[in-house]
Amino acid sequence: MVSNKSDKVDQLIEALPENIEEITTCLRNLIFAASENFKEEVKWGMPSYSENGNVCYLQPSKKHVNLGFYLGASLKDEEALLEGTGKQMRHIRITKLEEIQTEKFKVLIRDAIAKNA
Repeated sequence: MVSNKSDKVDQLIEALPENIEEITTCLRNLIFAASENFKEEVKWGMPSYSENGNVCYLQPSKKHVNLGFYLGASLKDEEALLEGTGKQMRHIRITKLEEIQTEKFKVLIRDAIAKNA
């Protein structure tokens, strides 16, 4: 579907435990659904997405996946979905597929892209 997908990210995702692989794949597809212009690469050991600068990343762990935003602190987070206390970065922790809120996450991703314009 999207040609911007990275083989290195494919390999990283395939090596994950099955439930984490499912969440990561779903979030990856959601990210590309929000914008087809993303450049996908592995940065700091995790899938990272940039468009005119760093936008978001996926951070898989044993029990959850974080959908992270490099400039998360400056996003309009009316639903209070974002966690974290860093200067810039924020994330959404997803422990199961049912927690993925496609449209709300896309709004945040598009807002993050706009920060780089």
